[in-house]
Amino acid sequence: MAFGATTPQNPAGGAGEYPYTKMNFAVSISGSPGEAAFSEITGLESTVDVIEFRQGNSGSLAPTKIPGLVKVGNLSMKFGITASTNFRRWIADCIHHQRVGSIRTQIIIELIDIRMSSPTVLAASGNAGEKAWVLENAWVTKYSGTDLNALQSEVAIETIEIAYEYMTSIPLPAAVSGGGGATA
Repeated sequence: MAFGATTPQNPAGGAGEYPYTKMNFAVSISGSPGEAAFSEITGLESTVDVIEFRQGNSGSLAPTKIPGLVKVGNLSMKFGITASTNFRRWIADCIHHQRVGSIRTQIIIELIDIRMSSPTVLAASGNAGEKAWVLENAWVTKYSGTDLNALQSEVAIETIEIAYEYMTSIPLPAAVSGGGGATA
């Protein structure tokens, strides 16, 4: 099919396929999908320090720049209060004043393609084909309980801040991304 042709993914026949939406995502914590439904996730970021140096015998007055340490920010996750015992136990273990076993885990955040006839969470099944971020050695560094107000009719939202050591990105498949699909 020619680029820009009318397809179910692009009924208008514009330039390429529709992008993924950010309002449909799934989170798997320690290989347990569906432990909590998150309404907002912020802080997926990674930066590389820039190291500048100049050798004394360099013919240029401009410094050379080389990549340094890779740093990741903390992740903020908001969710409605859930009765999931495994997820709540993990949060409690992370913020408890005494360590009980290992609290580090893997978190997979995956965009869900709602254009599919039956959208599925592929990363949780070990068949990650959609856009996903994998956070390694993650743990809760901050917990914020919900605000309580008898005059409002809102969902009770809790927030956790997650620290993690490094992030990998599972690329889109070559058929969708149009190429080799490098990791981010």
